[in-house]
Amino acid sequence: MATWFDESRLDDEAALAAADRVLRPLAEAGARVRRESIDASAAAAEAVARSQDEPRPRAVIAAGPDSRLLRAVLEPWCPVPFVAWPGPALPGWAGSLDLVVVLAPDGADTGTASAVAEAVRRGCQVVVACPPTSLVADHAAGRYSTVLPTVTRDQLATAVVMLEYLDRVSLGPRADADQVAEALDAVAIACSPHRDLAVNPAKMLAIALADSNPLVWGGSVLAARAARRVAESIRRASGRTALAGDAEHLLPVVEAARLRNVFDDPFADEGADLRPMLVVLDDGADDAVVREQRGRLLASAAERGVRVETVTTDAPTEVARYASLLLSGTYAAEYLRLGLVED
Repeated sequence: MATWFDESRLDDEAALAAADRVLRPLAEAGARVRRESIDASAAAAEAVARSQDEPRPRAVIAAGPDSRLLRAVLEPWCPVPFVAWPGPALPGWAGSLDLVVVLAPDGADTGTASAVAEAVRRGCQVVVACPPTSLVADHAAGRYSTVLPTVTRDQLATAVVMLEYLDRVSLGPRADADQVAEALDAVAIACSPHRDLAVNPAKMLAIALADSNPLVWGGSVLAARAARRVAESIRRASGRTALAGDAEHLLPVVEAARLRNVFDDPFADEGADLRPMLVVLDDGADDAVVREQRGRLLASAAERGVRVETVTTDAPTEVARYASLLLSGTYAAEYLRLGLVED
């Protein structure tokens, strides 16, 4: 059964209403960040006050499967050794001199609960962002433990709660929940389903994605993580190939693209292969390595006639820029899903 893209569905009221169940949660992303930050503020203030009476930790350990997001944010900034430990345990050297931080958006993962229980047993300082009545919260009870209560089960909102705490104890970069929420709100307004596709960047990107196999690239550590998440969203939405990686991983694909033939029939179905398209997630990172990689990718794309689409953000902090790029790409993936129909 053939699948084709009907761009008229992106402005069709009935089709958009049917997709409301997936588009509405995207629009509410900023509200979830605000809610989590407010609900956790009292517990966070208590944890910050307690930290004033204790020496700076020897190391920070991010435990659990959601630790990779914290690693992407904290590794360049944390003033003490930092390690992400996604397994259901802790490194053998972890002890009472160390801080263990855990993200558990749904609070039900047994591996995460096991890691938290081990941290409590070893006497570590423990800060856990999770639902207050959950398996992980139950295992976090201890003299040196703090639970930052969350309710939305949203990974990004949960991470912002933890990053705000780490910012306040001088262990992480600036992470203002209001600025993250404002960045998400700005994307929701620009990419609203009620905004015509002619002025809607997510709908326009979805149209470009429909005719291509996307290669998603972000130069900074956080932009690269957003690229991986966006590629996952595109794969789920379309069932097609979508790759994300470093420049050296994507360059061979770009360089292998067949040169365009002016005599190709763009409407011919038989034998028509989807060409690669480079999607650049630009968070404003401008160091020499990022400039060099971006230049190589763009030069190769121009040489092979590969289309390039760029998603930008002007959010004020690193976390807000990551959130903005991620939400923009997710909107585009959902519009891609909406426009794909089967004969």
